[in-house]
Amino acid sequence: MSLTLHRPAILQQLRTETRPYHDALEQNEFNRALQADSITAQATHRFLAKLYGFLVPYEAHLRQHGLGPEWQPELRQRAHLIPADLGVGATALPLCPTMPPLETPAQLLGAMYVLEGSTLGGQVLARQLGKAGIEARTYFSGHGEQTGPLWKSFCQLLGEAATEDNQAEIVASAAATFQTLHAWIEKP
Repeated sequence: MSLTLHRPAILQQLRTETRPYHDALEQNEFNRALQADSITAQATHRFLAKLYGFLVPYEAHLRQHGLGPEWQPELRQRAHLIPADLGVGATALPLCPTMPPLETPAQLLGAMYVLEGSTLGGQVLARQLGKAGIEARTYFSGHGEQTGPLWKSFCQLLGEAATEDNQAEIVASAAATFQTLHAWIEKP
C-alpha cells in the first residue's frame, strides 16, 4: 500500500503567487556571493544582522497571537540564535522599523509561510557556508533533523486554517512579507 501525502491547495497558491517576490529576495548580495563562491564572513554577518532585525518584531507578533500548542510557536522563534552567530549583543543590532501588517491570524499565517519556509533553504545555506569555512551558521541550520517534520507540521496546520474567506489575505501577507524583508535586507 502506498501512502499519498495530502498537499493543501493553499501551498500551491502561495508558491505560485509569491514566486516573483521569493525570486527577487534571493537576488540579494549574500545569495549572489554564495552562488559565485565568493561569500565572506562580512557579507554573512551583514545578512544575519538584517535577518535578526526583521525576526525580532515578527516573533513579537507571533507571541502576541497566542497560537495553540499544536503550532509549536516556541520552536519557531529563532532570532535568538543570530547574536551568538555574530558574537555580539542583541542590542547592537538594528531592528526593522516597518513590518508588513501582522494583525490578523491570516496575516500571521502568510508571514509564517515565508519564515518557516526559509528554514528549509537555510539548511542548504548552512552547508554552503560550512564549505566556505564560515562559522556563523547556527541560525541557518534551522531545527536540525526536525526542520523537515516542523515544516510538514506547519503545512498541515496551514492547510487546516486556510479557508475560502482568508486565503487571499494569507497570500497577500506572504507577498508583503517577502517584499518587506527584501527592502530591509537591501537597505544600507
